[in-house]
Amino acid sequence: MEIKDEIQKRKTFGIISHPDAGKTTLTEKLLLFGGAIREAGTVKGKKTGKFATSDWMKVEQERGISVTSSVMQFDFDGYKINILDTPGHEDFSEDTYRTLMAVDSAVMVIDAAKGIEPQTLKLFKVCKMRGIPIFTFINKLDRVGKEPFELLEEIESTLEIETYPMTWPIGMGPSFFGIINRRERTINPFREDGKLTLDDDYQLTESHKIEEDSAYRDAIDEFMLVEEAGDDFDEEKIASGDLTPVFFGSALSTFGIEEFLDTYVDFAPEPTGRETTDGTEVSPTDEDFSGFIFKIQANMDPRHRDRLAFMRIVSGKFTRGMDAVLDRTKKKTKISRATMFMADDKETIDEAYAGDIIGLYDTGNYQIGDTLYSGKPRDFAALPLFTPELFMKVSAKNVMKQKHFYKGIEQLVQEGAIQYYKSMHTNQPILGAVGQLQFEVFEHRMKNEYNTDIVMEPVGKKIARWVENEEDIKDSMNSPRANLVYDRFDQQVFLFENEFAMRWFSDKYPEIKLYSLL
Repeated sequence: MEIKDEIQKRKTFGIISHPDAGKTTLTEKLLLFGGAIREAGTVKGKKTGKFATSDWMKVEQERGISVTSSVMQFDFDGYKINILDTPGHEDFSEDTYRTLMAVDSAVMVIDAAKGIEPQTLKLFKVCKMRGIPIFTFINKLDRVGKEPFELLEEIESTLEIETYPMTWPIGMGPSFFGIINRRERTINPFREDGKLTLDDDYQLTESHKIEEDSAYRDAIDEFMLVEEAGDDFDEEKIASGDLTPVFFGSALSTFGIEEFLDTYVDFAPEPTGRETTDGTEVSPTDEDFSGFIFKIQANMDPRHRDRLAFMRIVSGKFTRGMDAVLDRTKKKTKISRATMFMADDKETIDEAYAGDIIGLYDTGNYQIGDTLYSGKPRDFAALPLFTPELFMKVSAKNVMKQKHFYKGIEQLVQEGAIQYYKSMHTNQPILGAVGQLQFEVFEHRMKNEYNTDIVMEPVGKKIARWVENEEDIKDSMNSPRANLVYDRFDQQVFLFENEFAMRWFSDKYPEIKLYSLL
């Protein structure tokens, strides 16, 4: 089969939401429909020992949250679908931002009772910036929530995007009776655990045409109003991210998901290209292989202390054992082992195509943002890095554990969720993070994955600025209010106490050029 035919079968999307909107549960149920798993775990299942497939880290299972992106692939209706389940917690938004650079579309999960929440808005803006298609799943219709029209209005006004309901709910909460499938013009009764939650006077068990139904006249009238007064369906607007198809359902009850998947594979984009640093676009159908590393994960298998680099294939075909050039070092390497993912389960693969996400076994050669290619040289545009705001001094509680301590820091910092600095003269390790939870997860993983207890001492909230002209820096510029440190690449960074301290420094040393990341 030609490369082009294989690429056209790929669909790659990320799932975004505010915490607790049901994102991970939706991921699980999509895998069920794709036949990738036989039984879904649940992030609420601590007592039973069942956990969500995508929440594979011990800290995720204990806390019932997602703190790292997971990748899963399954087949559906002749397509190979790659799902990237992203962290919902804002403290891990950097991981989510980078993951969204590796997808071609996004699924936005909204809690019907809460509507648009802050993290949803923040991640939506990233998708909008990239102009990628967004599909919306309004979840938890089996609980009491906002009215459908109110939710659509909120999406349109808050996110400034048109909506097109592909399904329409009949009731909600205890009176949630099903959905109207707009494409098929059928009513699909709500099923939970094989039972229908319909009133005693009305017991239809199969989907049926709207015209055949008289029991839910109010919901049908609402639906007709949507058809008459709502936005028109426009594939071009979907493709540009200006219109979002909207679905209603309950991920926990596995209801409304099949309708979503059927529509998604019809209208989601094929793999898209990526821009290089010189402004040229690399097409997925380019015969030369190329890809970029957007995530690094240590200890997916704690027994082997493995380390995987997640790579999005941008163009061509990957073949196991092929040679590829790492653009940053210009060195050629043979890729002898690569995997496809099912969260922490991995399967060695012989080939993959543009649009796929694969894992490369890594001994420390790769960094986030690296470009790999064969044939014509490529260098893809850089991935976003965040400027941390919170800082902690960190040390090993037991000095005999120094080797494990520094190995743990090195490997966890390379994942990109937390940043490493050291003081100018004493080399005291300092960690920087966007949010407090990152420190807690770091401490948890150091103990559980590297058998090392650590002591963390707050440095406080600081303003980090990198130095552009390091040759002009003098020791006298270092002070408690403008603390000079090195990052892990030995670049000089000032940690300013506050905005006033930074302005004072800039006024006193106008020759020093400072910059931030994002």
